[in-house]
Amino acid sequence: MRRKLRMLAPLGALALAAGLVGVVLGGTGVGSAATTAKPTNTQQPTISGKPEVGQTLTAKEGEWTGNPTDFDYAWNRCDADGGSCSMISGANEKTYTLKSVDKGNTIRVRVTAQNADGRTTRATVPTAVIRDAPAPPGPAKGCDRQGSGPIPVGELGETDRLLVDRQSISPSVVGGSTNELTVRFHVTACSGKAVQGALVYVTAVPYNQFSVPNEVPTGGDGWAELRMNRLKGYPATNKQQLLVMFVRAREPGGNLLGGISTRRLVSFPVDLAR
Repeated sequence: MRRKLRMLAPLGALALAAGLVGVVLGGTGVGSAATTAKPTNTQQPTISGKPEVGQTLTAKEGEWTGNPTDFDYAWNRCDADGGSCSMISGANEKTYTLKSVDKGNTIRVRVTAQNADGRTTRATVPTAVIRDAPAPPGPAKGCDRQGSGPIPVGELGETDRLLVDRQSISPSVVGGSTNELTVRFHVTACSGKAVQGALVYVTAVPYNQFSVPNEVPTGGDGWAELRMNRLKGYPATNKQQLLVMFVRAREPGGNLLGGISTRRLVSFPVDLAR
């Protein structure tokens, strides 16, 4: 019996040695070392931002496997079709501000992902063709003007219309002995804003009662003043109670009967006994 135990002892030592080897190699059974690989792109990088001179573009890395630890960027200027690309000197950050030299070209960025096992590069698709930044808006004109100041008649658009919204006459009642009249008309547009420079025309109806003065432009307050002299046709009848006038306001050089011009009839009281 003692002889058998002595024979088994070497076998136990071998088993122990095999176990130690298994621990060193990663455990008993089938073992393998952890596998690693350089990054692989699974979703293409992209560029965000407006393709306008002066705007800033931003690179987005996309999706990668392999747990990248760092990203590098290389911006490229390409032709209008996205080809014939060349690196832009010094453009190696995540963002790039477009310059005048980029106008008419497209931009691409090459994104390089890296980890301990290597580097992989993937380029974006080209941007749209770079264009000039739009000109800043000028001062408001026409009906877009703010405040209560007058609107120059030349700033009104084709769809705007002038309006004669007020009138006055001196003397306030036209008498049978009146030889001269002073009439004033107020011209507005854009919901009541005074218009400067509109030409105002006036004539009595029926004609030949008072002279027809030359057209007069409205001032900064929107008013135009015209003087009329008595003619042989006044009074039109011996029972006349109103002096009717035809008034027109228009843009200089504009259509007399169209465009932004306006026309209306107004009347003033008459007392022939005066």
